[in-house]
Amino acid sequence: RKTGKQLSIFLSLFFTGPFSDVVTTNLKLSNPTDRNVCFKVKTTAPRRYCVRPNSGIIDAGTSINVSVMLQPFDYDPNEKSKHKFMVQSMLAPPDMTDMEGVWKEAKPEELMDSKLRCVFEMPVENEKTHDMDSTKMISSSLLKSESSALPAKSLSSTLDDGEVKKIMEECKRLQMEAQRLREENKQIREDDGLRMRKSNIISSQRPSVGMKKEEGLSARAVALIVLFFVFGVIVGKLVL
Repeated sequence: RKTGKQLSIFLSLFFTGPFSDVVTTNLKLSNPTDRNVCFKVKTTAPRRYCVRPNSGIIDAGTSINVSVMLQPFDYDPNEKSKHKFMVQSMLAPPDMTDMEGVWKEAKPEELMDSKLRCVFEMPVENEKTHDMDSTKMISSSLLKSESSALPAKSLSSTLDDGEVKKIMEECKRLQMEAQRLREENKQIREDDGLRMRKSNIISSQRPSVGMKKEEGLSARAVALIVLFFVFGVIVGKLVL
């Protein structure tokens, strides 16, 4: 392939971030010849770019600006760009009426092309701002962590390791004592409930026993009365 003498272009297309919005780079195409030149812009990533105009005619001795618009995307500085552009050109026929027909009928030796690689970069100001923001975030997180640790530090500064250990052991002992008291309280409640159930059973049984005793006493009294009556009758007959 030939590098067209009629078309002077840059060898790289630079896109400066941030890439959260459309980034536009202007491509200047110049025609230093005395004849008109047809051009066409192609890319390996057509869905990522919008080119206006993507084809046309450059008059003799003039230039034209082509806007290459990069669509928003998530930028990764560690990822190298593999996108490329190619500008094809050829001398325009004197009696040209149909540009598409001219491109279809063009012979390979009549075509000239120049390749461009895409370069993504972040501005120095944005990098500094990003670094400053990161530093602020880190320092603020450190301040938060230090402020949350201040009570513990002030407490530990007033107590030595031995006292802290004693306090921890005393807390553990108190927790175990509280657990033991809860278990004893639970056992006492269960024992009280059992005793109450037994007392209810015994109290329900006591009236029947008393009734049996009363029935036995009344039967004995009746027997004694009958016995005294019979004895009195016998004694009365003997006296008579």
